[in-house]
Amino acid sequence: MKFLRMLPLVLVTIISSCSSNNDPAPVDELDGLTKFKEITNSTHTIELYKHMSGLEQGYNEIALKIKDNATNQYVKNATVSWMPLMHMTMMTHSCPKSPVTKVSTDGLVYEGYIVFTMAQNPTEYWDLKIDYTINGVAYSMTSVVDVPASAKQRVTTFTGTDGVKYVAAYADPHHPKVGINDMVAGVWKMQDMMTFPVVDNFKLKIDPRMPSMGNHGSPNNVDLTQIKSGDLYSGKLSLTMTGLWRINLQLVNASGTVLKGEPIVEGDPLSVSSIYFEIEF
Repeated sequence: MKFLRMLPLVLVTIISSCSSNNDPAPVDELDGLTKFKEITNSTHTIELYKHMSGLEQGYNEIALKIKDNATNQYVKNATVSWMPLMHMTMMTHSCPKSPVTKVSTDGLVYEGYIVFTMAQNPTEYWDLKIDYTINGVAYSMTSVVDVPASAKQRVTTFTGTDGVKYVAAYADPHHPKVGINDMVAGVWKMQDMMTFPVVDNFKLKIDPRMPSMGNHGSPNNVDLTQIKSGDLYSGKLSLTMTGLWRINLQLVNASGTVLKGEPIVEGDPLSVSSIYFEIEF
């Protein structure tokens, strides 16, 4: 009889244990990211994170968290926007950037991208202004950010035959491999010095070559196109061996007209398009 009285308790314990073991593991929204900067005002601290450490000239995926300095708790209900500015000797300009959105509804991390079109130098620098609203109260922070030159060409700015100034930037893969890689890049146009909207319905043709190996190419590449308006462009990048690759580009508009870039001349080891990216692995 004593065993029967204990049986419901045992069953509850077993069921509770099984339920606990089957609960989904918490998602780490900062997995693979490294904190590279903190910006602080009297009320909050903004922590900035990025894949592969700090910022660089080109495309940068950036995540951030906002901490309440009084409670030491992170804020999950903010509305966030940002504005990068390059302070040059004779002018100030911005660059392509995305909206800032929540990684998940109940999470603490906000994310977006910024494409720094040029590197800092001893007399010219970037700063980043972050505006955010919490419970109807508006706040703002601005800080200088380090944007060194990329070791390889990851962003190119040019004027097309249509007279429009464009920016194209390499985004992915972060870690190229021998074989077929999913490739992502972005294309924007300069509407004015502060506004760089995404270009829709174009195509970015790619022709990867190895300059040190007679400028040989690779098979099975797929040109980059958009899945939907406002997106980055995606395709397939074929890399047959490790080393330095130059990804020659041609920007093609919705009518099929090449606005910039030239085809590679087969057999010419010096042939290169006027617009390209570089990767090395």
